[in-house]
Amino acid sequence: MGHSGKLLALSASILALQAMITTPARADPSFILDARLRYEAVDQDGFADTAQALTLRTRFGLDSGPVNGFRFLIEGENVLHLVDDFNSTTNGNSTFPVIADPEDTGLNRAQIAYSGLEDTTLTLGRQRVILGDARYIGNVGFRQNEQTFDAFRVTYQGLENLTINYLYLDRVNRIFGNDHPAGDWDLDGHVLTADFQAPAGQLSGFAYLIDNQDAIAQSSATYGLRWQGEAGHDTGPAFSYFVEYAYQTEYGDNPVSFDLGLFRAQARLAQNGYSAAIGLEDLEGDGVRGFGTPLATLHAFQGWADVFLATPPDGIRDFYVQGGWTAPDAFFGQPLSLSAIYHDFESGGGGGGLGSEFDLVATSRLTEHLSLQFKSAFYDGPSGGPADRNKFWFAITVSR
Repeated sequence: MGHSGKLLALSASILALQAMITTPARADPSFILDARLRYEAVDQDGFADTAQALTLRTRFGLDSGPVNGFRFLIEGENVLHLVDDFNSTTNGNSTFPVIADPEDTGLNRAQIAYSGLEDTTLTLGRQRVILGDARYIGNVGFRQNEQTFDAFRVTYQGLENLTINYLYLDRVNRIFGNDHPAGDWDLDGHVLTADFQAPAGQLSGFAYLIDNQDAIAQSSATYGLRWQGEAGHDTGPAFSYFVEYAYQTEYGDNPVSFDLGLFRAQARLAQNGYSAAIGLEDLEGDGVRGFGTPLATLHAFQGWADVFLATPPDGIRDFYVQGGWTAPDAFFGQPLSLSAIYHDFESGGGGGGLGSEFDLVATSRLTEHLSLQFKSAFYDGPSGGPADRNKFWFAITVSR
């Protein structure tokens, strides 16, 4: 851990412990437990063996609850391998396909929040950061080792229908763990978001100014606008949509100049538990690099097979259709949801097709604290690559 990252996390821990010691006994702390046992299999062309992983992710922590305007949270995380016939990125099993869930034990979150100022919340320390739908900055929650940030955050809601966030990002603790050379990055990042709720929908603006001091090629400035809205009636179908554009250029110590754009749009229709959506993501490339979002929850976009975690140099267009069904009360009395997505990928530079993918997921909550998920991804690549691959997951999660 870099000096600045240590200092930020340590400062939050000391201030939080002091707040807990000096606050009255009426504090109502709650314990955090989040355990996920997951089996994952990856069958990928170019590898003789199928990767198989059985991993257990456990988080334990304490949330102090609000006391005199303060709130303290501390949480540890452990990832354990029960079956390790896979390349975790740190275990040396390079003859298997990658399943990026390395063994790791560490401090996941240590933060103190203060809400004693009118319409303002301040949060300092190692924290979970999910902005918008996590397309630019997220926690990569699907992987076993969560991505967190050593950061200072200010949230202001003092103006009607407007929410403003400012974050200073000092460090990102990535999913690869302490034993990976790129398991964390020191940052000098400034983030500003504003969300205005209008009668017809929500207008959002954002600026992400990220100087990555450990991977300067990832340094960039990204500015964007998003409009989203919905319409419908209680007895009829509900329609929702969004349109978004972002512009990205070099920033900080990045020695390479570039000007790239991102365009996203989606329309969704839902009624009586059924839903259908159609959408497009277009990330530009200039032949050398593509529009980058290295701090995002990348697994949630452009297919769950994770083929395009890095945008190709010529860019990529992802046209997708999605269908879903949700039963609020399944036969065991808890919600059940099913979803299927088809992706068609093309090179943004007119270089032809980049393959297609079909994804399926079924999620069910058996009880208030126990849930199951089955998930699969089938990617069919073009001749010359990327390689075909099939992925399967089965997970049991216990949380409180």
